[in-house]
Amino acid sequence: MSLDLDKRQRAMLREMGVRLWQPLPAMPVSLATPALPVASGVEIAINKIAVDAKFERATARFDESSRPAAVPAAPGSLQSTGLSARPAGIDQMDWSALQSAVAGCRACRLCESRRNTVFGVGPALPAQAAVAPPVDWLIVGEAPGENEDLAGEPFVGQAGKLLDNMLQAMKLQRGEAGVAASPAGAAMSNRVFITNVLKCRPPANRNPEPAEMAQCEPYLKRQIELLQPKVILALGRFAAQSLLQASVPDVQKIPLGKLRGRVHRYLGVPVVVSYHPAYLLRSLPDKAKAWDDLCLAMDQIRS
Repeated sequence: MSLDLDKRQRAMLREMGVRLWQPLPAMPVSLATPALPVASGVEIAINKIAVDAKFERATARFDESSRPAAVPAAPGSLQSTGLSARPAGIDQMDWSALQSAVAGCRACRLCESRRNTVFGVGPALPAQAAVAPPVDWLIVGEAPGENEDLAGEPFVGQAGKLLDNMLQAMKLQRGEAGVAASPAGAAMSNRVFITNVLKCRPPANRNPEPAEMAQCEPYLKRQIELLQPKVILALGRFAAQSLLQASVPDVQKIPLGKLRGRVHRYLGVPVVVSYHPAYLLRSLPDKAKAWDDLCLAMDQIRS
């Protein structure tokens, strides 16, 4: 088989390791000499396809090398992910503006799978109220689960029922304006706000990722600034890490048990660390330790 190639094409094939053979001049064949075997049409076609494929790949490489390189989008950039930046001026927002910012946030991938954002729940306020509700307690969990994602409210599953029982033991209740009475007749206060570090549910209830916590941290910080609670109860490892990252060195490496039993600070507010109610449902013996944490937090309120 002969190929009609110019000098450039031959040079390219040589770089690919394809050897080219020049056809020999025609020789007279003696009738007494047996003819050499001739390649069949199928073999020639197969060889030609292989050479053509190598030639096309080499041509593509040569052509690409002559083009200006495109500048790829930076990994994780908003342009490459289709996400949007957090709203500007979170640290200056009032309560209603902060709620709207959280509801429309698309600063991380969690926005793509959520049904509802979970801003938090506390004493009832008029619609679009600019002032945060008056609270003494701020309960901070880790992230919404499936039930919370559906309801748009934190702690509404089995862990939420346990949290409600814990609050009732401290004469507290979620939501509902005013002061109610417990089943035992004791006065119940609703001056408690419940929220999470993350405002959107991680898929399959996986653990929050550091980048996701970093995107939501300004929202939580502004909530604390507006609520001005007397004490913060951080429930779970990720809530503790988010609130104590600036005051406890290498807090990510410290087990939750070693963060308990003492009072920390966030923006000047006392912080008490305890176990997440979902963990307590699986580890009943640690409920006694959690009660010790609640007593420590109540001491901060009294003082």
